[in-house]
Amino acid sequence: MTVKTKLLTGLVIFSLALSACKKNTQIEPEVEIKEDVATFKQAAMIDLGGVAAAEISAYDPLTKKLFVVNNETTSRVDVIDLSNFPTVTKVKSIEFAGQGWANSVAVSNGLLAVAVEAAVKQDNGSIYVFKTSTYEEVKKVTVGALPDMVTFSPDGNYIMSANEGEPNASYTVDPVGSISIIDVKNNYAVKTLNFAGFEGNQTTLMAGGFRIFGGPEGSKSSFAQDIEPEYITISADSKKAYVTLQENNGVAEVDIVAGVITKVMPLGTRDISLAENAFDVTEDGKYEAKTWPLKAYYLPDAISHFTVNGTGYFALANEGDTREYDGYKEETTVKKVKLDPVKFPNAATLQLDANMGKLVITEASGKNKDGFYEELYAVGGRSMSIHNAATGAVVAHIGKDLEQHVAADLNNKYDDKRSPKKGVEVESVTVAEINGKTIAFIGMERADAIAVYDISIPNAPKFIQVFETGDAPEGLLFVKAKDSPNGRSLLIVASEEDGTMRFYQPNKL
Repeated sequence: MTVKTKLLTGLVIFSLALSACKKNTQIEPEVEIKEDVATFKQAAMIDLGGVAAAEISAYDPLTKKLFVVNNETTSRVDVIDLSNFPTVTKVKSIEFAGQGWANSVAVSNGLLAVAVEAAVKQDNGSIYVFKTSTYEEVKKVTVGALPDMVTFSPDGNYIMSANEGEPNASYTVDPVGSISIIDVKNNYAVKTLNFAGFEGNQTTLMAGGFRIFGGPEGSKSSFAQDIEPEYITISADSKKAYVTLQENNGVAEVDIVAGVITKVMPLGTRDISLAENAFDVTEDGKYEAKTWPLKAYYLPDAISHFTVNGTGYFALANEGDTREYDGYKEETTVKKVKLDPVKFPNAATLQLDANMGKLVITEASGKNKDGFYEELYAVGGRSMSIHNAATGAVVAHIGKDLEQHVAADLNNKYDDKRSPKKGVEVESVTVAEINGKTIAFIGMERADAIAVYDISIPNAPKFIQVFETGDAPEGLLFVKAKDSPNGRSLLIVASEEDGTMRFYQPNKL
């Protein structure tokens, strides 16, 4: 055999071996874990302190570490080791003493982002970036006032923060509400966007249910100052972000790559005179939803984007939040206002405590020039709603059904004292895919519970389960089975009032 023949023979053998190797690696697909989504139950828990010791969390699948905002006594982020799950151990705290309060955390590709407001809340805040493996600070980026939520795009190329820009207590200083986009690949270059360009649309937006206040007389806030971004979700392709403008009752759409706010979608109101939207507004020791001559602003907190059959949607946690400052308070109750006798011929009956008397409403809407209320507006949708992401149109509501399940399925978990206020107070929502189904987890702050719904058909949600949590669940985080420390789906719940982190998993099928 010649040298040339030997070389050719060797190449053929090597090629065959390489091909066999590739085939062997291809015949080992990822094992899909089948789980029963109706059986989520607590698998682990860690107590991090008291009130405000557990608010928002982020999980790093590379290090099996959980990062938790803890503002009980000082501003810090606690680091929890989940590598021996269900044994969970606190291993470190990242301190922000003197820097202002930490509000939110996010993780991607071995990086931790922390949103920290300034020592003076109306000044510009910061996003700190750390390595999750060493806790080494990588970058500090200045963003807008009061960065209340931070998140990474799914591809890890961008960090975004919702900068709420709340006014001071006297409402004499009101910073511009804004959204910051940080380009991770471009040395963390930042672009901060505000809403001044939409001021010309104010009349149209308000006709659609958008709320603009302007602040108390003598300290008039501009349109851009009045906007308060709250929470961000990003589409799976990392191209678009959707941001709740909670107090304004709207959602903004952002083109991330172009770095522009493309639209503002007013959310309108819920009509509580319709049976499907019925509220319990009476503190009488029981849950009883009824129809009332009332409308309700959504005022959403958390938002979660998802896609079904190529169509994008977002789910909203319609908590309700209002302008309540020393310098301006919008909350009042039905029995304290003057009702228009033509619109409300039975006003005296409605204003009884046994009916709508104690119901919290906003004094900022529905009043005519003579000071009489022609319409009443509750603060908060008491629901999780599903919207078409392109148009903002409502696709489905989970409201009355949600509260009915809390009252019926959880012993003594419906707090009737909250009926005249915001009901179960839907604080958070996250949407995930389990066993090929699209599942929504809904956190209810006043019920201390999580509800689970199948929203695979977005306009026909199906109730699956409701279970108890710690006191006042604030942040929900879903970890896919492939990223989880024990290879099973994991729902992580931070409870703000009792400082606990609780971990829930379903049974295997």
